Amino acid sequence: MLIRDGVMSTNGNAQRVYKFENGYGASVVMGAHTYGGENGLFELAVLEFEGEGYSLTYETPITNDVLGHLTEEDVQATLKHIEALPPKEDEQ
Repeated sequence: MLIRDGVMSTNGNAQRVYKFENGYGASVVMGAHTYGGENGLFELAVLEFEGEGYSLTYETPITNDVLGHLTEEDVQATLKHIEALPPKEDEQ
């Protein structure tokens, strides 16, 4: 589920934040200093939610870093993979 769609105040990057019932989500950004942003492509980071807050996680089968140079189709496919992850340990 999309929970934020706007511009980051710190750097002007366009950002969408997604949160899923399994406790994971994603930050999808595009801007001058993101991987692929200058070519109209997206960068995606997997998020781990704690209540209303979240942080980046590098401990999923999706990636151990951020994913860059993604098309919108790549983003949508990756979001489906994140949503399909087993629930976080503390969510069970």
